[in-house]
Amino acid sequence: MNKTIVVTGATGFVGRKLCLELFLKGYELKILCRSTDKAKNIVPLPAEFISWNGYEPLSSEIFEGAAGVIHLAGESIASGRWTKKRKEAILKSRTVTTEIICEAINKCQTPPPVLVGASAVGIYGEGFLAEVCKAWENSYQSFKGRLTIVRTGVVLGHGGALEKMLLPFRLGGGGKLGDGKQWMSWIHIDDLVKIYIHALENSSTPEIVDGVSPEPVTNKEFTKILTKTLGVPAIIPVPKFGLKLIFGEMSSVLLDSQKVNADSLLNQNFTYSYNTLESALNSLLRPDGHKGAHVLESYQWVNEDKEKVFCFFSEAENLEVITPPWLNFKITKKSHDKIEEGTLIDYKLKIKGVPATWKTLISQWSETDSFRDSQLKGPYSKWEHTHRFISIQGGTLMTDEVIYKAPMGPIGYVVNEIMIKKDVSTIFKFRNKKIKEIFAD
Repeated sequence: MNKTIVVTGATGFVGRKLCLELFLKGYELKILCRSTDKAKNIVPLPAEFISWNGYEPLSSEIFEGAAGVIHLAGESIASGRWTKKRKEAILKSRTVTTEIICEAINKCQTPPPVLVGASAVGIYGEGFLAEVCKAWENSYQSFKGRLTIVRTGVVLGHGGALEKMLLPFRLGGGGKLGDGKQWMSWIHIDDLVKIYIHALENSSTPEIVDGVSPEPVTNKEFTKILTKTLGVPAIIPVPKFGLKLIFGEMSSVLLDSQKVNADSLLNQNFTYSYNTLESALNSLLRPDGHKGAHVLESYQWVNEDKEKVFCFFSEAENLEVITPPWLNFKITKKSHDKIEEGTLIDYKLKIKGVPATWKTLISQWSETDSFRDSQLKGPYSKWEHTHRFISIQGGTLMTDEVIYKAPMGPIGYVVNEIMIKKDVSTIFKFRNKKIKEIFAD
């Protein structure tokens, strides 16, 4: 049975995580993207990457015999003021791309039986967003197979809307927007990914699904729960006129009230991982119970046996090979020749040219499957890096989760936004590039 899924919008906030979960479930991926080189770095999986600018006609061969299509592509609505030109781009990136995809699918001899497409809960409101959503959903109607459109609420995850609002809240300067009475229909990114896969795999899924949690909240309630999770006060509300002055028409995204229920999914016996806002925010902002910590997630597939890949990471000296040279990273001492649980490793390095020392404990170890290194002494208040290795599709999927916390409290939050977050991301990009070279086909 063909298990190929064609995905658009794969490099986005939701798409990247969705592709990983599809891959873990055994699906093969075809990814339509603007830049294949960029997409291969953002989604480092053994997928077929096909260049498409979103507006050129597509060959039906791309979709021939596929098991399904998930269509997420669309210009961001929050990347700038809504000028006439910007609004036109937002609309066209949704309607024209969808029409082109449906047209190509309809020409297939063996078309994919299901198309799962994106929309938004903005369709329940008024104004520009509602108009875009209505036109967007209309553009799916030429598809002749099983169709499910997911109307998504505010997506909470490591990125997206939540990440943009966090710094002022962490510094105690956050507050309700307007009068705070507007309803917010939200969804944890893990649950949204599950919804897309549920719609893909379950033929009884209705044509319209509301991609929201079972418990919407008002903006005032959201602010209260967010600040409680962060352990900070909410002292600076933002008046409605201020939002309109800053964002113009786009302020409607923040001020419009959308109270949407989850009946379309609950009636399908869909099980949420995060039913309440408290549980969702705790998972994201208090990872493993660590208040004020940040999270970096990374993954990469290599065409090599798991045992060989794990063996490479079991040699402490190889950490020097995959660390950027500008860190001047050197191992000065280790308690065991080969890494194992309880191993202590001392390093020296330079951070922005400033010498620093670091002592790591291998706090968890599962031979060939996973290990965790925890900072005992170093530049961070907390650093835990969990490495996992999975045999899949003839190679090894490596996943990394780093939970870290900068020192100096509120100052550390600012430094993280200005410097640390970017530096940690750059280190992992270098690491992934070196690993790709080391385990090249």
